[in-house]
Amino acid sequence: MVATAVHVMTMDVKTDELRLWLEHARRVHEELRAEMRDQFSRDLPLEELLFDRWERARSLGFGEGASIYHNSYVFGRVEVGAGTWVGPFTILDGSGGIVIGDHCSISAGVQIYSHDSVKWALSGGVADYETSPVTIGRACYIGPNSVIARGVTIGDHSVVGAHSFVNRDLPPYSVAFGAPCRVHGHVRVDGDRVELVMDET
Repeated sequence: MVATAVHVMTMDVKTDELRLWLEHARRVHEELRAEMRDQFSRDLPLEELLFDRWERARSLGFGEGASIYHNSYVFGRVEVGAGTWVGPFTILDGSGGIVIGDHCSISAGVQIYSHDSVKWALSGGVADYETSPVTIGRACYIGPNSVIARGVTIGDHSVVGAHSFVNRDLPPYSVAFGAPCRVHGHVRVDGDRVELVMDET
């Protein structure tokens, strides 16, 4: 009886400690949210408030000033250049290697694959996965929710429009979009002046 009473008291103490800890955590979360809203007019999940995107990029060996959200997935060999921004909910599958140049914008929801399991699946698991590296040049913009297939090279200063499926190489200074992705124009860069010139149809 005494042992049971002690056990119940111990549980009550632990429950009270947990309740106090949770209340403290909620206050800290609300303070961090308020600070983020005041400073940047945005509201982010707790992990993004607690952990620095630039620190994560440094820990992955990315270039100086690069950043990557904590809800992004990184597998295998992934090299990212200086100043490149990797948005939320992205997948960087470096099974076959990925190289992304300096000052790129990899938008939210982008998926970059350097492997596929097509032949493995179709052979009932007999054939191996296939891998091929993906290279994205410097100063590229990859639009939201685009998918880049294994083996693709995207040249410097290129734009890939939102929701594109890139399964072939794109030359430098391309404006490309669609599923499958096709070149529909070119980029002109003169210092800080940038112009997207669309092909006539």
